[in-house]
Amino acid sequence: MIAKIAILILAGILLPHLYIDLHYHYRKPLWKRLLWWLPSLLLMGATVYFSLLPGFITDDPTALFAYLLALGLITLPTAVYALCSSVGLVVCRLRHKHANWGNLLGWLLALAVVYIVLYGTFVGPTKLRVREVELSYSDLPREFNGYRIVLFSDVHAGTFNTCYPTRLKETIDTINAQHANLIAFVGDLQNVQPTELYPIQHVLSSLKAHDGVFSVLGNHDYSFYLDADPVVKAANEREMVSRQRQFGWTVLLNENHSVERGKSRIVIAGEENDGEGRFPAKGNLDKALEGTDSTDFVIMLQHDPSAWRRSILPLSNTQLTLSGHTHGGQLSLFGLRPTQIVNTEDYGLYQSNGQRLLVTSGVGALLPFRFGVPPEIVVITLKCAQK
Repeated sequence: MIAKIAILILAGILLPHLYIDLHYHYRKPLWKRLLWWLPSLLLMGATVYFSLLPGFITDDPTALFAYLLALGLITLPTAVYALCSSVGLVVCRLRHKHANWGNLLGWLLALAVVYIVLYGTFVGPTKLRVREVELSYSDLPREFNGYRIVLFSDVHAGTFNTCYPTRLKETIDTINAQHANLIAFVGDLQNVQPTELYPIQHVLSSLKAHDGVFSVLGNHDYSFYLDADPVVKAANEREMVSRQRQFGWTVLLNENHSVERGKSRIVIAGEENDGEGRFPAKGNLDKALEGTDSTDFVIMLQHDPSAWRRSILPLSNTQLTLSGHTHGGQLSLFGLRPTQIVNTEDYGLYQSNGQRLLVTSGVGALLPFRFGVPPEIVVITLKCAQK
């Protein structure tokens, strides 16, 4: 994970510290300057170390998370201060002024960064939210008026096990407490491999709903991030599906399942991860909808929300698509999220031509951080629209 951006991280550590050293510490004794440089040198060494480790993330990511926290508390505030100070210095010279207001702004923003990092690491991930969403449809069978679905996503078990060993049970208990008709999980149960599920399989097996628990695979649920022989990767993918079925979940691999009430039904379809670029593209919309027709009310489970506008919206009549994947960016400042840069639909409810997409921020994440985007479960209530 670190290897791809190691040069950028090293530059981010080195340049701001060099700027501050040259502007504030150059007249100080050598031992004080070395003391100033010590945290940066340690972080640079740690960056090289983690960039050389095989695999996407270690089985026990405790040390990696501590390193990332140190970057957030030392390097990031320093970089913010250095940027503000250097911009202020340029302005001073252009305007022939002596007071560099960039220094004051830099201090304020650096303190704000420290607060965001501390809150986002130790508080934000624990603030589970239950979000209620009511959706009305003119073509929903009357027998399903008031039907309740709990949507959750992105458990990332390896991170839960490392950072919040008791919180997953609290999350599952909260889901069960909603007494939903159906529970939908839309992918990323693991970080890298199914061994992460072993300590928590009894917790995941406790999920209960009248019409069952339905799931699809996310990009992390394949062997995409595992540095191993292809035979091992294939075995891990099979185990991931097998484990979920042992939990009592219905795993939909480009297939669908009918939920019936009398002579009426709704269809729960599940498409495998259909991503772009570096993400697995294993979705098959035709197979996922096989056996359905234009009169069916279809709820599609698809981990990657980008598939909605790319294929589901133009090529099907699916009324509702449920997705995760983005974590809502995990950071929101003044309503702005980093995922909005690359995702047209990154979080919330979207509608086009009578079809809807609901993207949840998920209950976990690979990196244990949330600020302004709390973990959530979504309780969806389907209603028959007034005609």
